[in-house]
Amino acid sequence: MPKKAILAFSGGLDTSVVVKYLQEKYNMDVVTVTVDVGQGDDQKKIAAKAKKLGVKKHYNIDAKKEFVSDFIFPSIKANSLYQKKYCLATALTRPLIAKKVLEIAKKEKVTALAHGCSGKGNDQVRFDVTFSSGSNLPIIAPIRDLNLDRKTELKFAKKHGIKIDSVAKKFSIDQNLWGRAIEGGVLEDAYKEPPSDVFIWVKTKNLAANPSYLEIQFEKGVPVAVDGKKLNPIALIEYINKKAGAAGVGIVDHIEDRVIGIKSREVYETPAATCLIEAHSDLEKMVHTKHENKFKSLIDDEWSWLVYSGLWEDPLRKDLDAFIDQTQKRVSGTVKLKLYKGSLRVVGRKSKYSLYSYKVATYGKGSTFDQKLAKGFVELWGMQSTEANKLQRKR
Repeated sequence: MPKKAILAFSGGLDTSVVVKYLQEKYNMDVVTVTVDVGQGDDQKKIAAKAKKLGVKKHYNIDAKKEFVSDFIFPSIKANSLYQKKYCLATALTRPLIAKKVLEIAKKEKVTALAHGCSGKGNDQVRFDVTFSSGSNLPIIAPIRDLNLDRKTELKFAKKHGIKIDSVAKKFSIDQNLWGRAIEGGVLEDAYKEPPSDVFIWVKTKNLAANPSYLEIQFEKGVPVAVDGKKLNPIALIEYINKKAGAAGVGIVDHIEDRVIGIKSREVYETPAATCLIEAHSDLEKMVHTKHENKFKSLIDDEWSWLVYSGLWEDPLRKDLDAFIDQTQKRVSGTVKLKLYKGSLRVVGRKSKYSLYSYKVATYGKGSTFDQKLAKGFVELWGMQSTEANKLQRKR
């Protein structure tokens, strides 16, 4: 039986180079799989490129609906922001892509699984762990295994007549429906401001003089409508990406701790994710008790860390999902966001499950809150603190 590898193929620099390495260095036939998670690429061009590279068979799988329902929506429910910043756009796609690759691997009876990840990044962990969770086949990662650098890859691509677009020559880009990640090149100088041509989704110049507003409706933690319009999940995210991006909202620039220990400078464009997670989190504060909110924040952090770290398949993630889903039964309502020259803030919220009571909270006449009750509460609440301070003064 001839050796045959299956490769998760984006058509970019890394995976295009890996096809030729698998053929030449490993003497393997190659089957490629492109999983469409909303990256906006021309799938016909990717298939044509794979064919030109000499692959034995190419598959294109449209997984956008599954990506939203099984990955993005759970991440919204979990308010998932790794290190309070990153919405996990790339991290969420990897277990889905790996799952689809495994399905084709079984059909094609391949002898090895392959990917185009480097030994410095997080994606190697995400692919390897998901592959190993669903298969006993060996994993080949030529860029990592041969210790290749970007300059060597570009030289190899030129030698083999592999066309690489101008952006890919300057930066490493990963894009899907939930976000756009940019790294490498001049961005490796952590003090250097990203040049304006880095950004495609988020407008950075000539922003509107007046603010715009988004009204997002949630049902059981899931966004179902925006600005009064019921939209299918994909269209809803695309609508918010466009509107928030036009207002300059959604750029994330931070120092990130990778799984393997390297600190890296990461730049993201995440307009819809920024808006939806902010709105969802705010709605939770209105409908949950303070005890639920405090504890769920710990669960959300752990969920985000697991997904970032490539542990989507770990049983703990499913355990956390069960808790999170239970908390979402009352997360229904509408949140109003104000977008203005790159800034975002919640300016209104309402829910039939709201624990906020105007009659209790108001300082105006007609309040149902009896202020006299507070005196005894305050004395009991601070009793140990005040006694401790009294004791210290005596000493």
